[in-house]
Amino acid sequence: MNVKIFADGADKAGMLEMNKNPLISGFTTNPTLMRKAGITDYKVFALDIIKEIPDKPLSFEVFADEVQEMYEQALEINDWGENVYVKIPVTNTKGQFLGTLISELNYQKVKVNVTAITAIGQVVDVIGALKGKTPGYISIFAGRIADTGVDPLPIMKSAVKWIKGTNIELIWASPREVFNVYQAEEIGCDIITCTNDIIKKLPLRGKDLTEYSLDTVKMFYNDANKAGYKI
Repeated sequence: MNVKIFADGADKAGMLEMNKNPLISGFTTNPTLMRKAGITDYKVFALDIIKEIPDKPLSFEVFADEVQEMYEQALEINDWGENVYVKIPVTNTKGQFLGTLISELNYQKVKVNVTAITAIGQVVDVIGALKGKTPGYISIFAGRIADTGVDPLPIMKSAVKWIKGTNIELIWASPREVFNVYQAEEIGCDIITCTNDIIKKLPLRGKDLTEYSLDTVKMFYNDANKAGYKI
């Protein structure tokens, strides 16, 4: 595929399973996913994953809200491994754009993944902050945009044009279906993050639709029999 697939999650067993998949080029996570997975010690979990997966990009997010504390957390996370990208939200909880922080980290050679972006104006602002030579990611939450009834595709296409020729790679984040992978590939997006459920459906690409229909009928039939349903 021409788009890189990053597995998105915080379940160690699932991450290690995906690491064996040749389609997977990197990994992302966030505090919400880690909390849902029952992670209680952020640093212990992160260092464990870095030890297990030392050769692919791994994104770990700061969780402070004050700029100075974010900066300090970012520097520590950066020191955890050469393959680590530090996720910085595009704003803090007060809605303040974190461009100065993003720029300072970029110039200090901290690889950042600017996350939670939903508007092309934010993309432009972040590109302005990432003027150093250090590689970085811009994560647009296309799935969340779609959740509001807005088509994210025009935004993603515009972002592809804006980052062309920069040191930045564009991430299509929070996809809602497998088809988003093919959309991301078609428009020239660099990376798409996917849950394990989506990744496991990728081998269906090109499957004959009539055959897929028959598989579906068989599934319904077999599950009804296994359940012992009677009318």
